[in-house]
Amino acid sequence: MTSLINDTRYSTKNLHLGQILYAIKNPLNFFNEAREYGDILPFRLGWTPVLVLNNPKYIEEVFCHQNRVFMRKGHFLRNNSKLLLGNGLFLSEGQFYHHQRKLAQPAFHRQMIASYGEVMVAETNRVIATWQDGQERDVYQEFVGITMSIVAKCMLDTELDAVAASKVTAALDATMNRLVKRRNALFLVPNWLPTPSHLRFCRAVKQLDEIIYDIIHQRYTSKQDRGSFLDLLLYAQQKKDNNITLQQLRDEIINIFLAGHETTAIALAWISFLLSQNPLVEAKLIEELRAVLNGRNPTVADLPQLRYTEAIALEALRLYPPVWFSERVALENTEIAGYPVPKGTWVYASQWSVHRNPDFFPDPEKFHPNRWEDGLAKRLPLGAYFPFSLGGRTCIGKDFGMMELVLLIATIFQNFQLKLVPGYSVEILPSLTLRPKHGMKMLLTRR
Repeated sequence: MTSLINDTRYSTKNLHLGQILYAIKNPLNFFNEAREYGDILPFRLGWTPVLVLNNPKYIEEVFCHQNRVFMRKGHFLRNNSKLLLGNGLFLSEGQFYHHQRKLAQPAFHRQMIASYGEVMVAETNRVIATWQDGQERDVYQEFVGITMSIVAKCMLDTELDAVAASKVTAALDATMNRLVKRRNALFLVPNWLPTPSHLRFCRAVKQLDEIIYDIIHQRYTSKQDRGSFLDLLLYAQQKKDNNITLQQLRDEIINIFLAGHETTAIALAWISFLLSQNPLVEAKLIEELRAVLNGRNPTVADLPQLRYTEAIALEALRLYPPVWFSERVALENTEIAGYPVPKGTWVYASQWSVHRNPDFFPDPEKFHPNRWEDGLAKRLPLGAYFPFSLGGRTCIGKDFGMMELVLLIATIFQNFQLKLVPGYSVEILPSLTLRPKHGMKMLLTRR
């Protein structure tokens, strides 16, 4: 893509059709190759100025120091996921966002998160108890089921039956497919046109809404407060918090529910793939699990000793970040490193690309968990590694997600070895998240 842009004066330079098509069809390559053009790649899409940030200092500037100016998510995400996500934490802005985040925060305090560990391990064991030695399974779908159950129990204090779980999966699949199709389209069909794709999406969202509203109704009529995320929202509503309407309850639950299971399932799928391709790393993992656990279930108390297990999670999130790009819109005129940034500028930073910067990660394409063992995370600039985003919009479930990853890795891999089925094609589907396009079919071998 050496012809991506020859003139960095983004006030006058537009991408031509071939370059736009390249970026649409090869977004991961686009961001990787954009890094070759320096710390900032500026250009225009039509009348809209665009900046791609590659320098961790500038990423930190946007996401941390100027977070108020760059609070708004990008137009594409807002326009194409609003029907599903509503005005929940993912898309809300300004004081409303801060109010909602403060309201939800108690469900993610360290003490509360620690109490979820037993549920995480139990739900994992429940699923892998159905696995058979020598069986082939799409472990990505298995992980979706595990993480969906975990979020339902921990955040909503409820259980999903098979029918409800399938409807949730269908809604998310319809959303991701829609995002991919609309991203790949040169000309976007208006959302209000009843195309077959849009109608399927609307039906999936309606089915998901029915599940969510049923959960809300059951909890409301039970009069029980177990301190879950849902209970916090219901308590605020009963205290006449004007921000917590029934619609807002639905939006917040869907945001936490979908984000809380989708990203972890994806991370586990890529971890399985990486371990399958790196037997020496897997052997070291098993050595640690045997030394720390000796065959018993992991607990939250074991986390400080599961350092290599954690390093595997960190390294997988570096190479295959479930959220692989971040987009913001400038809400007012500002500047970044001397570059004028007019109001309305689209600003991009790609975790996929930045996490592969050899200045911070030598031999960046290699799966090398050892790189995290000497305190690398504390030495890195904030903007060099941000799988959970940065600043005021850092994922509220970051600690929850990391604990879940370590406990699930320990539970799964001390019981089973997972090897990619020979000849199985693994492709990346860069949508809103970085899914394995055809799932992750593995051969299961009981240890």
